[in-house]
Amino acid sequence: MKPLSEEILRDKIKGCFLGKNVGGTLGAPFEVDTNLQNVSFYTQELNGNPLPNDDLDLQLPWLILAEYYGLDHLTSRHFGEYWINAIIGPWGEYSNCRWNCLEGFFPPLSGACENDGLCVSNGAWIRSEIWACLCAGHPENAIRYAWMDASCDHKGDGIYAEMFIAAMEAAAFCCSDIRELLKIGLANIPPAGRLRECIELVIAGFDAGKDWQTVRNEVVEKNQDIGWFQAAINVPFVVIALLYGGGDFGKTVCLAVNCGDDTDCTGATAGAIIGIIQGASALPEKWLTPIGEGIVTWSLNNFALPLPAPANITELTQRIINVRKIAEIRDPQWGMPADDLYSSEMARSIWERPEYELRFDLLFARLDVEFPDGPYVKPGQPCRIKIKVRDSITPTGVIRLHWLLPENWVADPAELRLGVRNFCQSAIECSITPPEGVLDAMNYLYLEVRADDRNAPVAVTIPLRNKAAYSFPRLYLDSKSDCWLRRCGAMRRIKGMAEKGRL
Repeated sequence: MKPLSEEILRDKIKGCFLGKNVGGTLGAPFEVDTNLQNVSFYTQELNGNPLPNDDLDLQLPWLILAEYYGLDHLTSRHFGEYWINAIIGPWGEYSNCRWNCLEGFFPPLSGACENDGLCVSNGAWIRSEIWACLCAGHPENAIRYAWMDASCDHKGDGIYAEMFIAAMEAAAFCCSDIRELLKIGLANIPPAGRLRECIELVIAGFDAGKDWQTVRNEVVEKNQDIGWFQAAINVPFVVIALLYGGGDFGKTVCLAVNCGDDTDCTGATAGAIIGIIQGASALPEKWLTPIGEGIVTWSLNNFALPLPAPANITELTQRIINVRKIAEIRDPQWGMPADDLYSSEMARSIWERPEYELRFDLLFARLDVEFPDGPYVKPGQPCRIKIKVRDSITPTGVIRLHWLLPENWVADPAELRLGVRNFCQSAIECSITPPEGVLDAMNYLYLEVRADDRNAPVAVTIPLRNKAAYSFPRLYLDSKSDCWLRRCGAMRRIKGMAEKGRL
C-alpha cells in the first residue's frame, strides 16, 4: 500500500463530512418514524445551511482532545472527563454516561452500568468518522479509538457497531469495493451476535436477488423484541443502502433514509462512506448547494472545550490533516495504509476486554481494576475485585497495594503484593465486604499503591455502587410523554407536507 497524497486525503476527508451532513439533513425530518419512507430529496427549506446533528457534533470534542493532548496520549479517562461538561445533549445513553462519569464510573463502566436498553443503541456508531479520517487506511488503529469512544455510553453490540463502521470507513480511503469493505467491517466484530446476524442477513438477501424493502422488513421482523433505535436494526439499514445504492450517492442516502427508524443517523453514515470513496470533488452539486459547508451544533458546550470547534467542513478537514501530520512525526508509519486491511488481531484483543473495568495511569505503571461481577455492593456480601498492573517502567520489582476502607468494611486480603517486570502483566484478586445494614448510594474506597523503588505512595479512588439505591430514566418513559408525542406528530406533519409538495 502506498501512502495517500495530501490532495487525495483532503478530498476524501472533506467528502466524508459533506456526505455526513447531506445524509443527516435529509433524514432528520423522519427520525423516529419506523415506517418505510419515500424521499428523493430534501423536504425542507435549508437556505444554504445543514440541520444540526449530534452525529457530527459529538465528533468535534474528540478532534479537539486529539489536538490538545495528542492523539497517542488519549485515554478513556479523557473521554469521560470531557463528556461531563462538553457534551450537553440530554438524550438517553448520553445522559447515562454523564451521570456515571460524575460519580467516578469512567469508561468503560459508564457505558456498561445502568444503561439497559440503551447500551446497544445507535449513539456510538454514528460518530465513527473522526477515527476513520485520523486513521485513514488503517482499520486497526481506527477501531482502537472507536472502542474508547463507544465504551463511554455503550457496551456489546453498541460498541461493535462503531468498530464495524469505523473499520469500513478507514479502509474506504484505500478500497472502493463495497463488498470488500463489508468483509473488513465484519472482521472487526465478533463471529456471533445479533448485529452480525442482521448484517449477514442483508448481504444474503441482496445476493439472493430480493428487493430492498423485503430485506429491510426481514431485519425489522428479526428485531421485534428490541424495538426501534437499535444498532442491530439501523446498521443493517446502512448496509442495505450501500449494497442497493450501487455507488450512486443520491440513491444511497435516500435508501438509508427510506428504511425508516433512526433516519438521520443511517443517512449520515451512508453519505459519509460514499463521500470517502468518491471524494468531495465527485459528490453531486445538487446535494451540496442547499446545505453549504457549515457545521451547525446543538449538543456541545463550547465553553468547556480547550479549543474552539471547527466552523465549517473545510476547517474540520484541515485540522484533521494537521493532527495526522503530528502523529506521523511521532510515528512515521502512521501515514502508511495497513499491510492487511482484513486483520482482526486488534479487534480480538478488544472483544476480550472486560466491560466492568477502571484504568488508572500512575506513570510508573498502569493499574487496571476489574469488577468481574459488576461494581456493585450489597450489605454483608463480598464484591470481587481483580487488580492488574501493566506497563511498569520498573525492570524487576514489587508493587504493594493496601486498602484504606471505611469503618467496618473488610478487605480479604487487606494488603496485596505483585511482582512486576517490563512488558508483563501481573494480576491478583481480592474481595471487599461492606457491613450489614444501610449503605450509601455511592461508596468510595481508597487503594494505596506503593512501588518499592520510590517512597511516596499513590492513592486511587475505587467507586462502588449500591445498585438498589439507583434509578436512571428509561427511554420508554419518554415515549409516553407529551413532549415526545408532539415531536413525533411534528415529524409526521413535515412528511405529509412534503408528500403534498408543500415543502
